[in-house]
Amino acid sequence: MRQADVIILGGGLVGLTLAIALDRHGLATLVIDPADPARQVAPTYDGRATAVSSSSWRMLEAIGVAGRLAGRTSAIRAIRVSDGLKPGGILFDPDRDDDPLGIMVENRLLRAALRDAALASARIELLMPARAAEIVRNATGVRIALADGSAAAAPLLIGAEGRNSPVREAANIPLAQWRYDHVAIVATVTHERDHEHVAYEIFYPDGPFAILPMSDGEDGAYRSAIVWSVKAKDGPAVAALPDRALAHEIARRMGGFLGEVALAGPRWSYPLGFHHAARITDTRLALVGDAAHGIHPIAGQGLNLGFRDAAALAEVLVEGARLGLDLGDAQLLGRYERWRSLDTLMVAMATDSLTRLYGVPGSAASAIRRFGMGAVQRIGPLKDRLMAEARGESGELPLLLRGLPI
Repeated sequence: MRQADVIILGGGLVGLTLAIALDRHGLATLVIDPADPARQVAPTYDGRATAVSSSSWRMLEAIGVAGRLAGRTSAIRAIRVSDGLKPGGILFDPDRDDDPLGIMVENRLLRAALRDAALASARIELLMPARAAEIVRNATGVRIALADGSAAAAPLLIGAEGRNSPVREAANIPLAQWRYDHVAIVATVTHERDHEHVAYEIFYPDGPFAILPMSDGEDGAYRSAIVWSVKAKDGPAVAALPDRALAHEIARRMGGFLGEVALAGPRWSYPLGFHHAARITDTRLALVGDAAHGIHPIAGQGLNLGFRDAAALAEVLVEGARLGLDLGDAQLLGRYERWRSLDTLMVAMATDSLTRLYGVPGSAASAIRRFGMGAVQRIGPLKDRLMAEARGESGELPLLLRGLPI
């Protein structure tokens, strides 16, 4: 039987980050995931790119992952927020000497860097593809029977399987959830003019439209990631547009400020929803990432919330191990629950409120929104607070998010 300090179900971005963080501090993990890892890093698997917050990036640097992405990322130096293409809005533009507001990286490249770092780690065993056939959690520990007939045991099980987490369902953890009447169209485009490391969040009545600066293509072309929320009823038609027609629609919503636009690869369509687990721990179980919470991509905080989970849980477990505590101890897991619950709920509700606020149609609603954005632009402390939120630097930060070892 395989033995580990922690078993992680789910070898995605958050699960592997947590495993590497634990390995760097002396804890052994077993990562189980049914997905084929070779398929996960293929360009056709996932077209998304993520704005990794500055604090999350510091953690990736601290655990030795960021260096594997050298030359393949793009800093976000400013963010422009507007109500449609109307004048005004908010410009978040920190001093050049400050950390960027985020780092843009393609999900497949981040996934490959995490996998390479995990394979190079002495205390991580990756079982991918593999599936847990039976899971037993009780007062004495966690035991898992795998589909291939082998078995594994550990003091603690971590659910990092994503939105439809089977281990969360098996634990009967209540879930608040709803669907938005939107789907996200995700694509990478090339454009004529340099984005100058500026991200744009443009709010239209039928959904937000984000332009996120990416690193130049291999041919030197300027590139940006597009996350375009469209009404669910229009999603299939938009996703099925010919390349030239889709590029034209994207350019129209950009307002022409980046010049001519062309698609740089496939497009993807994702349904949008909200879910929030009533609790993120159970008997010898902790949830991280989308297994615990899922939010609208309006502020680009979904994956960063998962990274904050990983940083907090790693700190709790490493400090517990140093004290000689059982890693599945309820009081230890209670500390993780208290640390993360308020932050995740506040971010989740803030993004949901923004989604609803900017979805109200009509000229009066638009005027009120622009008045509010103008106030934010003028009030320095409020604007600084929102920039700190974008960087993931609010609240009680775990050591890894400060770039420090545990």
